[in-house]
Amino acid sequence: MRSSSTGRRRWRWPLAVWLLPLLMAALSVRAADTAPRIATLDWTVAETLIAIDARLVGLAQLDGYASWVARPAVPGAVRDLGLRAQPNLEQLAAIAPDRIALSPLFANLEGRLSTVAPVEVFELYGPGVDTWPALRRVTRELGEYAHRQGQAEALIRRTEDRLDEIADRLPDKPPAVIVVQFMDERHVRVFGKNGLYHAVLERLGIDNGWTGATNRWGFALVGLEALAGLDGRIVVVKPYPVGVERALSKSAFWQRLTHGADRDPLELEPVWSFGGLPSAGRFAEQLLGAFNAD
Repeated sequence: MRSSSTGRRRWRWPLAVWLLPLLMAALSVRAADTAPRIATLDWTVAETLIAIDARLVGLAQLDGYASWVARPAVPGAVRDLGLRAQPNLEQLAAIAPDRIALSPLFANLEGRLSTVAPVEVFELYGPGVDTWPALRRVTRELGEYAHRQGQAEALIRRTEDRLDEIADRLPDKPPAVIVVQFMDERHVRVFGKNGLYHAVLERLGIDNGWTGATNRWGFALVGLEALAGLDGRIVVVKPYPVGVERALSKSAFWQRLTHGADRDPLELEPVWSFGGLPSAGRFAEQLLGAFNAD
């Protein structure tokens, strides 16, 4: 009898080991299924939700996101909700999200959108906001909102650790930079305090050559002449509006402004200037690449 009982125990143990991965996988799928399905009109909210593997089901202006934000890429199953300022409510109702996340920029639509699903507004930028702590805060808020707290904490750690590494890999005493984005051939957004780019520059130990006033989003809209006489290397964040690159190639003023040793502008691929931690990391990576390629 003792030998028979021992034999039975010997067979039960391997079977339990074999079933354990299946049980864990089933529990994992069940946990994922209980996370809320989220729609948003806001690209900053969207990039953060994608980065923490939330269940994003709808986003406005997917083509615009691809041009201005670029990464992280939108999963293929996410539905396009039309214009950010004028979303397609029928499309939104068709995907039936559990929750809708907005930024204050689209808070005026809360009443209409709340007929489809509960709406919550996440605020990041504003006058007097200390940008980097705000980035951490909003990431945690979205992690809790999407049932992805662990992924949100991992995103914070990963981004901050990588920025520390990039700071160590930058040239000794990097020059000040003036970060701009063209609106047309004569006007740029120039980025300073309260903005994402400025927050990243501070963490990397790079001086911002623009010390003038900025709006709540951390930029000022100025003519190119406002850049003359500033101390710093111009950094252009793409995309260029249609026809602007060609116009700049023929602009005597632009040529004078960017001519000379260490004056050639550095160009970066699109990075969302009003973004969250994913855009912060992308900006730092591209800035390192531009300095190293210079």
